[in-house]
Amino acid sequence: MSHHPAELRRSLGVVDGVAIAASSTAATTSIAIGMGTLVATVGLQAPVLLLLAFLPMLGIACAYARLNRSEPNCGSGYVWVGSSLGPWPGFLTGWVNIVGAIIFLAYTSAVTGSVIIQCAAKAHVTSVAGFALDPNSTATSTVIGLVVLTAVTAMAVTGVRSATRLQAGLLIFEYAVLLIFCGWALITGEHELSLSWFNPFAIESGTAFAQGLVLAVFFFWGWDAAFSLTEETKDVGNPARGGFIALFAMLGLFLFASVAFQREMSLPELIRNGPQALPYLGAKLAAEPWASVPLLALMFSAVASVQSSVIPTARGLLAMGRDRTMGPVWTRIHPRYGTPATGTVLVMAVATAVALLALAIPKLSDMILAAVNSIGLVVALYYGLTAIACAVRFRSTLRAGAREALLAVGVPAASGLALFAIGGYLGYSYLTGTDHFELSPDNGWFMFSLPCAIVASGLAMAAWAKYRRCSPYFVTGRGTDADRLRLPMDHPAGTAS
Repeated sequence: MSHHPAELRRSLGVVDGVAIAASSTAATTSIAIGMGTLVATVGLQAPVLLLLAFLPMLGIACAYARLNRSEPNCGSGYVWVGSSLGPWPGFLTGWVNIVGAIIFLAYTSAVTGSVIIQCAAKAHVTSVAGFALDPNSTATSTVIGLVVLTAVTAMAVTGVRSATRLQAGLLIFEYAVLLIFCGWALITGEHELSLSWFNPFAIESGTAFAQGLVLAVFFFWGWDAAFSLTEETKDVGNPARGGFIALFAMLGLFLFASVAFQREMSLPELIRNGPQALPYLGAKLAAEPWASVPLLALMFSAVASVQSSVIPTARGLLAMGRDRTMGPVWTRIHPRYGTPATGTVLVMAVATAVALLALAIPKLSDMILAAVNSIGLVVALYYGLTAIACAVRFRSTLRAGAREALLAVGVPAASGLALFAIGGYLGYSYLTGTDHFELSPDNGWFMFSLPCAIVASGLAMAAWAKYRRCSPYFVTGRGTDADRLRLPMDHPAGTAS
């Protein structure tokens, strides 16, 4: 049976959007790796921080949904901020999102390789084709992670439908494991459930509160990936439905897991085990082979998050390329699969180069770790700009009644300003928390300098696009070349089996 590329491009539904958004958020990875970090920052008040972080995220989701109905575009924030607030903040929104995703890919690929090696060790596999699988080797973990990155990129090139099928299968397994083991811990845990876990005033300092809240925002990062597929969906409302479903599912899982972890593990246990908290929970509750199942779920989540980061990043660059703010190479659409194949491969290549350079340059690995730790500031920036863009675009609804004004202007504006305030306070605490600059992932000045470098590089790239590429985007905030780009959905040439 043959399908025209047009059919392939318009084949995605709500379930596909949920799969991509949920996989990009990577709840299992966030819980397994991030929960210990969050607890180390705010103590046993982690559950309330996750709940508080959800509130501005919900406001941002409302802004995304309304903007997507008004102007569906795979560029999402880059397009919406550009047309509402101006091309410079619009370009910056797209740029910081892309750079953050590539840094995340470079970091997560190595984490994925490490988890795969740990799973192999559980199965008593210590080498492959004479290649030793050493779980303590950063080089080995990185190489295996990059093999996974290459494989999931190939799948993303052949079409989002095949990718979402894989994502859905992985998600079902991951969530089943999380629900079973966290439910087990919730029932049998020795530590008494305390209402103080939901008291934000019990957090020691304002700096810890701000840092914890930005970390919690980072937990939710990725739910907006569904909006990058808006031009490949059957219904323009599907990305919003997928994003909302994924966001509420993440809230439930995060709260459930954080309470379960604290029922089963003491504060020192959580801090000590850090990124191994989920496998440690499995080993504490069950005997082998069942104790290894949470580690297997973590491996699936890591693989899924790598793939779901490649897909929206390539589509964001497609939107920027067709507006000539980025080069034309990003606009090349595969004639058979109807995907931005060249851009997808290039995203993989850049992330691979960063990961390999980190092996050769020890200080670069510190930079990547610091960037991951401070990437919440970048996430807060582009989410906040998109929310403010929504409030500005729909400001005319202030005359349409209180309910409409609240949903279209009040909630997005409050959410955006809240993220700006939290990010600003955290940035201030980074600068005042130390008196010197050092290339270290726990140095405040260094932590603050990396988001600033991402923003500065974005402004430099924007200047290049405006003055050298003469992009029409910098005239109106809207790319006049977008409508002239011929995609496979525009003509029937070629078929795919």
